[in-house]
Amino acid sequence: MIEATGYLPGLSPVEGKPVHVAFDGGRLTSDAGVLVLAEIERKLGIAQRLAQCIEDPRSPDRVDHTLVEMIRFRALLIAAGYADANDCDALRTDPAFKMAVGRLPETADPLCSQPTMSRLENLPGPTALKRMMAAMVDLFCDSFPAVPRRIVLDIDDTEDRVHGQQQLALFHAHHDGRCFLPIHIYEAISGKPVAIILRPGKTPDGAEVARVLRHVVRAIRGRWPRVEILVRGDSHYGRHEAMSWCERNRVGYIFALAGNPVLLAKVSDLAEDAALERVESVADKVRRYREFRYAARTWHTERRVIARVEASARGSDSRFVVTNLAGTPTALYETVYCARGQAENLIKAHKLHLASDRTSCSKATANQFRLLIHTAAYWLMHTLRGLAPTRSAWRDAQFDTIRLSFIKIAARVTEMVTRIKVSLPSSFPHQEMLRGLAGRVAKLPP
Repeated sequence: MIEATGYLPGLSPVEGKPVHVAFDGGRLTSDAGVLVLAEIERKLGIAQRLAQCIEDPRSPDRVDHTLVEMIRFRALLIAAGYADANDCDALRTDPAFKMAVGRLPETADPLCSQPTMSRLENLPGPTALKRMMAAMVDLFCDSFPAVPRRIVLDIDDTEDRVHGQQQLALFHAHHDGRCFLPIHIYEAISGKPVAIILRPGKTPDGAEVARVLRHVVRAIRGRWPRVEILVRGDSHYGRHEAMSWCERNRVGYIFALAGNPVLLAKVSDLAEDAALERVESVADKVRRYREFRYAARTWHTERRVIARVEASARGSDSRFVVTNLAGTPTALYETVYCARGQAENLIKAHKLHLASDRTSCSKATANQFRLLIHTAAYWLMHTLRGLAPTRSAWRDAQFDTIRLSFIKIAARVTEMVTRIKVSLPSSFPHQEMLRGLAGRVAKLPP
């Protein structure tokens, strides 16, 4: 009987009554919140933007799943926590995902399967991918209701461990393994993604950094010619090619600068003073700042360098940044440069909460396409979180918290002749907030 009805065995009785749990609930979904995400996607038009960049080689009269439907389905799956294309097979008949893509929950055909999704991942070539990355920059610009006066671009890379003989995979000694090192660029003030670029597992050189900045900044300046742009990055982005390009194109920059004997000699007396003052004042730590002009052998000109010297119980620590910005050394280091650490949290949201390190395809173009789809899912979750009230705790919640609270909702879906009824749990704890979010989504401009 257990095998015939699908009961879950071994459950303890409650107050003497046996508990029978079976998979006979009918047309239910555990991801009803994707309906709200689908409305956000339609407002942003992400799937349509990306699909327009791909040439579909299929015969139009034999197409069961359009490119827009497949991209939307994949992005919603990732946002809901289903990071693999294999999940398409299990969820292609899920009523919530079918409705989110634009199909009736019961009578419409199922959504695309894993093989179809895998063929989509391998479809775009280099030209299509360049168009799609340009489309994501356009999405970034369109997301602002008015032209901002200033934007701050944080650029960094992250390890993406590979397994097998994949294109662009290289051994990286610091990470002690074969990996990619994709570049992530975010707008720091809003937390919006600008560009995610797959690249080999090696530290970028100056020419590559300058090339990436040139493409991104020119795309933004094509929309906003007069916007002020500040670029921040750690020491391996502080290349003279990148700084020279920024100086020629009125782009502000502040990069970390790796210490060397010349730089350390310039602050040796400052380090001694800080250490003595700490001993005399019995303080936990003492910080001192100094600025000076400095030119490495590969630079064609001297640049402004700010040194931060800190004396603590662990000893003396000296850090350096190079910049073309005006301001006091203390403000530039503590307020402007140190805020770059927020980029680590944005990368974590992209990589950990949305599993964008699932770049397991053998072709580099397919892995770049995956990064774009994961970035689309990032836009959905970021936009949903941004619709929460300004002073609510949801504004600072991580994506996995947003997912568990507003996406993972059980619901019964009933398709009737004149309408579709979605019944949510009466005990759902965030009813008012979900109602408010849905109302704000409806007011979003397309």
